[in-house]
Amino acid sequence: MAMPELSRPTHRPSLAITVGEPAGIGPEISIRAAWALRESANCVLVGDAAFLALTASLIDPEIRLAALSIQALRNGGLPQFGKDRLAVIDVPLAAHVVPGTLDPENGRAVLATLDLAIEGALCGWFEGIVTAPLQKSTINDAGVAFSGHTEYLAEKTNTPKVVMMLAGQPAGDQAYLRVALATTHLPLKDVPAALTRENLAQTIDIIERDLKSKFGIAAPRILVTGLNPHAGENGYLGREEIEVITPVLEAARARGIDARGPYPADTLFQPKYLADADCVLAMYHDQGLPTLKHATFGRGINVTLGLPLVRTSVDHGTALDLAAQGLGLADCGSMIEAIRAAMDMAAARRQSK
Repeated sequence: MAMPELSRPTHRPSLAITVGEPAGIGPEISIRAAWALRESANCVLVGDAAFLALTASLIDPEIRLAALSIQALRNGGLPQFGKDRLAVIDVPLAAHVVPGTLDPENGRAVLATLDLAIEGALCGWFEGIVTAPLQKSTINDAGVAFSGHTEYLAEKTNTPKVVMMLAGQPAGDQAYLRVALATTHLPLKDVPAALTRENLAQTIDIIERDLKSKFGIAAPRILVTGLNPHAGENGYLGREEIEVITPVLEAARARGIDARGPYPADTLFQPKYLADADCVLAMYHDQGLPTLKHATFGRGINVTLGLPLVRTSVDHGTALDLAAQGLGLADCGSMIEAIRAAMDMAAARRQSK
């Protein structure tokens, strides 16, 4: 899959970086990545200012942070800081942070960082949101029903349907890889029922629209997997390809969308096929993501398609065990790539307007 030829922004786009679960590696990788890219982007950290200042000083005494209150931001908007420091929007935690140890008392503060980032993106303070990993259990233990970043973003932006896509650059000279999912966090037994013609058609429409508007791809090419082994083998191994997937793809092509398939998933993820595509649409989580994560882990990113804003994230979790061992062990490569992707997507949106 070819990476679109987008010029880097001539100005420094402002991006909200939510630092995620404070007991995990999110704060460290957010600070490291934001500082590394401060020449190119105005990365605004969203989290507890005192805790982030302490963390930054332990990472590198040269890192400078400047705290902003939420009220000052709402009254006067986001100031443009120079490249010598990082802005922090202060969202205080309720309890002291012990690296590697979850505390439900901080669950609501973690969620508040996401609320503020969404508010800022919708009102124009930020051109995109980049999220560090959070711990779903901490938020639920704090008394708030929470199933994940993707679902929460959809709810808070009144978006009826979103699509999860992971992307990354494999090692070597292989083409850039994007994999979107028709279903996400479902038990495998529930996947066939979730693959309705309506849902699959909406998914393809969202992918095609966002590849154009957020990735700058003029004529997206989408390869679609089957659900069953050998893509159903003409109905002998399942009929979803015949009754659902193929009719949806035919209708999509009639609307002018270049969506091809269904292809057997066990042979589709080869460079000779992927070189002729901008995105693969897999039918379920563990059909598409193992290949992508094997090829790109540490450099991959997560993108939410269908939102009225740009949102990217890392391709890994909170790594509590690593955080418990101290600073300096976490790899911020995925966070750097997530910020770069948000910059490019913001540029594509500006160019498409």
